[in-house]
Amino acid sequence: MSKVQKERKKRLSVLLIIAFIAGQIMSAFTVSAEAPPSSFTPAEGWENFNYFNFAEALQKSLYFYDAEKCGEEAGYDKGGRLEWRGSCHEGDAKIPLKNTNLSAAFIEKYKSILDPDGDGTVDVHGGFHDAGDHVRFGLPQSYTAGTLGWGFYEFRDSYKAIGEEQHIIDILKYFTDTFLRCSYLDKDGNLIAFCYMVGEGDVDHCYWGPPELYPEEYQKSRPADFATAETPGSDVCASTAAALCTSYLNFKDSDPQYAEECLKVAKALYEFAKKYRGKAAGDGYYTSDYDEDELAWAAVWLYQCTGNMDYIKDIDSVDAQGNYTGYMKRIIPETYNTNTWYNSWTHCWDAVWGGTFLKLNELLPENELFNFIASWNVEYLSGGVAKHTDPNDHNYYKTSPAGYTMINGWGSARYNTAAQLCALVYMKHHPERTDFGEWAKSQMEYIMGRNPMGYSYIVGYGYEQGLPSARHPHHRAAHGSKTNSMNDPEEHRHILWGALSGGPDASDYHIDSTTEYAYNEVAVDYNAAFVGACAGLFNYYGQGQEPIADFPPKEPRADDYYCEARVARETADSTQVVLRIHNESCQPPHYETGMKARYFFNIDELLKSGQGIDDVIFAVEYDEQISMQQEPIKYTGPFKWDEAGTYYYEFDWSGSKIYGDRELQISFRAKQDSNYLTHWDSSNDYSMKNLTSTYAVTKNVPVYLDGTLVYGEEAPKLDPSTEPENPDNTPPSISVSYKSGTSDGTKNTIRSSINIKNTGTVPINLSDIKVKYWFTNDGNQQNSFTCEYAALGTGNVIGNFSNISNPVPGADTYCEIGFTSEAGKLAPGGSTGAIPFRIEGASPYDQSNDYSYNSKMAELGDNTKITGYIKGELKYGVEPVVISINLGDVDGSGTVDAIDFALMKKYLLGALELDSESCVRADVNKDESVNAIDLALLKKYLLGAISTF
Repeated sequence: MSKVQKERKKRLSVLLIIAFIAGQIMSAFTVSAEAPPSSFTPAEGWENFNYFNFAEALQKSLYFYDAEKCGEEAGYDKGGRLEWRGSCHEGDAKIPLKNTNLSAAFIEKYKSILDPDGDGTVDVHGGFHDAGDHVRFGLPQSYTAGTLGWGFYEFRDSYKAIGEEQHIIDILKYFTDTFLRCSYLDKDGNLIAFCYMVGEGDVDHCYWGPPELYPEEYQKSRPADFATAETPGSDVCASTAAALCTSYLNFKDSDPQYAEECLKVAKALYEFAKKYRGKAAGDGYYTSDYDEDELAWAAVWLYQCTGNMDYIKDIDSVDAQGNYTGYMKRIIPETYNTNTWYNSWTHCWDAVWGGTFLKLNELLPENELFNFIASWNVEYLSGGVAKHTDPNDHNYYKTSPAGYTMINGWGSARYNTAAQLCALVYMKHHPERTDFGEWAKSQMEYIMGRNPMGYSYIVGYGYEQGLPSARHPHHRAAHGSKTNSMNDPEEHRHILWGALSGGPDASDYHIDSTTEYAYNEVAVDYNAAFVGACAGLFNYYGQGQEPIADFPPKEPRADDYYCEARVARETADSTQVVLRIHNESCQPPHYETGMKARYFFNIDELLKSGQGIDDVIFAVEYDEQISMQQEPIKYTGPFKWDEAGTYYYEFDWSGSKIYGDRELQISFRAKQDSNYLTHWDSSNDYSMKNLTSTYAVTKNVPVYLDGTLVYGEEAPKLDPSTEPENPDNTPPSISVSYKSGTSDGTKNTIRSSINIKNTGTVPINLSDIKVKYWFTNDGNQQNSFTCEYAALGTGNVIGNFSNISNPVPGADTYCEIGFTSEAGKLAPGGSTGAIPFRIEGASPYDQSNDYSYNSKMAELGDNTKITGYIKGELKYGVEPVVISINLGDVDGSGTVDAIDFALMKKYLLGALELDSESCVRADVNKDESVNAIDLALLKKYLLGAISTF
């Protein structure tokens, strides 16, 4: 995952450059993202971007930490500021001692301190997730708290001015509350253990989802790493001491008791770090190159808090020969009188020399070396915008083509904004260096949107003005995947307000993609100096700028719970439906344990045929819950809903933790009646309404939570006298498959098979379907039809012959195959099955020239020279000849006369059957039905009352 790669690449970086000869500068190796593609073209007019609001940037930058909060208090219902964040990792309050790196001997020796209640666990909850993951890493956590506290200390009035002072205080205290909780002191005030890390990167990075849904198996094994005398962590302990010192200074006036507690623990952490030297392991994540910079960072803050010069001596003490023996020996190992140091890096989680020398310069302004190192660093990184004090020094960092200082390609914006903070802090204590502030301002304006990519690297900056910003930060909680995939969903569910995305490379190129962690990762250490830089820029250049009112805005609400459904299979006697129940809660995301759904169906057609609910066979065909959590759903029913044949089954996921979706495939099958007929019709089923073979959200499968209806609508209670409405007005459609039969020895027989399929979404009465087989009768004046087999009964298949008045080659006759009213319905997706038939005549047939005949089709397949009709309307195939229709000419004699009137009257009285073509001619008003209106119109025509139909 990204952090593993990140730390491997980090080791390629030379964080600090040591020069032993004045003016000798070595080039730093940097981690660079991929070169831009040759097709990269800067955004048109990017130089004209002109929306710069440091108040807005500072305001939004703080909300990133609300997104990173870990523990119960992260929850919106627990005082959190983001509605899409919930409580998480509550188990950090009770991590088993067996899940720590503490030895058995150490635990036994200090159990009364580590585990005073004797429950075998330690309480190390709180803190912040590191990045888009859910681990609390030591060095970046402490660096972030210290740097945030530093920026607040230097530019507190900026936070007050925009109404965010309490917000930053809450964030800082959440950090330091955690540090205090995780520091274990003996009765004499000596530190014996400090928990600096919670979680394990390799395991955590296997999960891409919101922290609220953190897998239970990961939480159970979530470890805690401690710095002890056995396993030192002098770097992280010193860094944490510095952070606690900033809280002492920030809160000593408003909350002196809390501040004193911070200072007491800071001293203990520092003394522990001095006594037990050794870098924290951190499972290979965020490991430090050495600890002298963190120790110096802590010492200078402790000096400011106490005035004790011993802390400064720890930094710059020398021996009798004038060589450094303090922490500065790491960077200037020889005599300080003849050598200096050129810091070409910047303040960051693993190299805090930049901040250290700024503090030393502030507190000891008479020391020229401290001033030189602090100022030279900013001058160098400015690329020459801020000139070196020495006019002969022309060593400057090479910027991007657009003037951006890209110190490292992995998260370049964090290093750039750290350099900005350093520049602004230096200018605060050296007001004459306004060039430092101007450079910082130009860099932040680049980050805000004046850059070749044409968008802001601050997520959500300019949102209210409709301006673009990075939209796909590498962040699990904001992305909100429920499938453990960075690519699903395509768009983030939430705006990660104020997050500083990774930033561009040395060519001003950037990729705004969730998977591009080098370009688009976000992390607590990224925002740390960025927040302070925004505060400094607002202080110097933000006059008249205002934060966004009523921020953050409420997110659009969506349905958290609902059901999708689709038809899996439909036959004449059965229905299979797939339900997909959803818990899509994301404000905040959470598991549900009380979900239910109901499926309503109607058996009116069975009741009319003398059958009942006992003739319905129900089954669960597939239950995803079994594969997900090894336990099937519970279902109950059928329950009677009304007196008109409506029933329902209830499906119960109660007791199972559901997030995302669960699929359930169910089936209904009707038994045959005493005459071996099936009367199943799903078209009147409430929950089947408008369903197709494609998933769609349906309100007709209501969803319940803990017994309360939360989505959808229950079926209306029907009156027994009320016919259920037909839910689907989609025109019906069919297809016809054909297979050529074997040749008959006597040659006076045509053999074929057909199979009719309902390709629409509504059931079709088989009696409304006709199929025409077109052939030449070869002199046979009498043709006979025989159905050899039909699953629906051979007696229900009928065939009639008609001669074509305007024959064409290949067709002078057609056999019309139809069905009786007892044949039933053809359900959507259903088919009649193969219906083999034969046509016989007195003399041989020559099939070679027959329109519908195809000798090569030995298996059922598509033959469009056979035509299919529904209520006389052509639905399948191509007719060989258009048969003219003379309305009113029921018998097809060519004239409309009293015989036609008599035939229609007999048909309406049920004394006569008409073929489909006769029905079309009898439908004189073209309303697709033959009824008394047609008879009346025919009578008027014959009497001369009307001249045409």
